[in-house]
Amino acid sequence: MTPDLLNGLLEGLHAAQQGLRTLLHALGWAPEIHGQPGWPLDHRIAAEMLVVDAGHARRVLWSLACTGTALVLLAVALSWRRARWPLAALAATVLVLAPWPQAHLLLAPAVPTSLHQSPTGFSAAGIVRGQATYQQHCLRCHGTDGRGEGPDAPQLVQWPPNLNGALLWKRLDGELFWRVREGMHNRAGARTMPGTGAALSEVEIWEVLDYLQAHAAGQMLRESGTWDRPVRLPGMALDCRLGRSRQSRDLVGQRVRVAVAGPGVASVADDPRLVSLVAGTLPQGADPECSPQGDAKAVEQALALVLGIPAAELPGYQLIVDRAGWLRARGQPGKAAWSEEDLVCRSTTVPRAPADGPVAAGVGPGDGLEALIRRMDAEPVRLTRGGFPH
Repeated sequence: MTPDLLNGLLEGLHAAQQGLRTLLHALGWAPEIHGQPGWPLDHRIAAEMLVVDAGHARRVLWSLACTGTALVLLAVALSWRRARWPLAALAATVLVLAPWPQAHLLLAPAVPTSLHQSPTGFSAAGIVRGQATYQQHCLRCHGTDGRGEGPDAPQLVQWPPNLNGALLWKRLDGELFWRVREGMHNRAGARTMPGTGAALSEVEIWEVLDYLQAHAAGQMLRESGTWDRPVRLPGMALDCRLGRSRQSRDLVGQRVRVAVAGPGVASVADDPRLVSLVAGTLPQGADPECSPQGDAKAVEQALALVLGIPAAELPGYQLIVDRAGWLRARGQPGKAAWSEEDLVCRSTTVPRAPADGPVAAGVGPGDGLEALIRRMDAEPVRLTRGGFPH
């Protein structure tokens, strides 16, 4: 199965679940819980299995095709009296012969918030607040570095998981929220993680999850040199030229270069291929295309987290954000020019952009930034959570 076909299947199944939830909510069978319509069923589609088992994904796709064919045959049978029974029999035969997937592979246990999505927008201020909440309420079990080796961890029935790897991306947002709020138990029913529902508000839990994602992304980058999972530019309010105020999410659809200014750091010139967003300590008289508005320190702390570095080392770093809002490239202090090697969030399914591809007007073939941009545009990335594209 091709990646595009698999992604289409996953998107379709996810949309079908969301549509079913909306319908059940409208009928009063899916009451609101924690600010969003709840998922009233005990199971959901196990997209994780579709991603890892191509044969299972093909069976699901063929079964859906057979179901669609049978429905078309039945619709025709209802309007064509003379062929009603032969068409109905053919529809039944198609359904009988469909390669139905095994239920335990198709379905996974669900919780009431399985389909919930984070309302925070992955904002820089929320990430920093989440860090403070984590340090107050979670550190003693999960540790300062999220590896699950806090001072209270030995007293638990089992050690907490390592939150620095891909674990956060393997779970749906809403299921992570539920586990943090309600706690966790093992198969024997023993509590392995206490819930935080009595201590933290819903917003605080979502912000802790944002912080954990930013921190895990930074640890991945520091240890492996790549963002194995896409991470968004932390959200922030912006002050742009001509007195315009906007949000960073308004820049989706454009490429963005984020540069962190500071003492001794050379100014970044505007580039028509990119929106320039300059954070940090701006030199006197500087007039950047856009800069953070409000809590600049929170923006710097959030950027330091996703880079996996102390905030004091941030001046001189640059980041490039693609048109979909994903952080894709990292430029380190002192590096003279961009190159394709700076692309640290890459696609593994799209071929590398050809070296002789189109070049922007006025840009020579030795322009490393142009080569990086062309490759980034040719290799789009997408985030999956619990197997579902987001």
